[in-house]
Amino acid sequence: MGINDNTTLTEAELRRDLAAAYRLVALFGWDDLVFTHITAKVPGSDHHFLINPYGMMFEEITASSLVKIDAQGNKVEDSPWPVNPAGFLIHSTIHHAREDAGCVMHTHSLNGVAVSAQKEGLLPLSQQSLFVLSSLAYHDYEGVALEEGERARLEADLGTANYFMLRNHGLLTIGPRVSDAFLAMYLFEAACLIQVRALSGGRETTRIGPDILAGAQRMQQQVTHQQGSALVWPGLLRRLDRINPGYAD
Repeated sequence: MGINDNTTLTEAELRRDLAAAYRLVALFGWDDLVFTHITAKVPGSDHHFLINPYGMMFEEITASSLVKIDAQGNKVEDSPWPVNPAGFLIHSTIHHAREDAGCVMHTHSLNGVAVSAQKEGLLPLSQQSLFVLSSLAYHDYEGVALEEGERARLEADLGTANYFMLRNHGLLTIGPRVSDAFLAMYLFEAACLIQVRALSGGRETTRIGPDILAGAQRMQQQVTHQQGSALVWPGLLRRLDRINPGYAD
């Protein structure tokens, strides 16, 4: 199955990819019951987005169950499911600030939250961490994201980064496509898991030098044959088709 920028997809195709991403997040164990979100900008619109039906488990989500909302988190089409407007504050801020944010993925995984609570943040301890560190920003914790005043600080802290560590809170990735945000989150989560394990081993660690970090983005392009997430997304969909089909319904 091919892969396209969100702007070239139909809404039905985008719904399929977003529902798949929710189920993959559950499959990889990054979900937090019904909390957190993955949002995607609807093709042909700068003001409409797709989000999870609030209360549905991530492994249950289907393309047709996704809820279409506006930039304020209000439903713009009928749905029997509620949405969580408060939870959309971070996402709406990023979609508004970043034209390239076709998809915004946020997790509360245990390893991600653990590293976000460590003073030094993500360390250059693994190959996975290099790709994250080449485009990583941080935002200090301000409590549950409910206050409109936090928007300006979120936008300023994010800048042009594609990986965003929310201190004491979790991880967030940005991509032009659902698949890009998912692959970024895979690397982010892997880097955090490796760091937690390395630091808990009770032995001195070796950090990767800044000279290697400087070439991380070039190396990532080479290892994916310039295809980025297109190299892995079709295989991930095939995995879902085998073990948790029905996401495209």
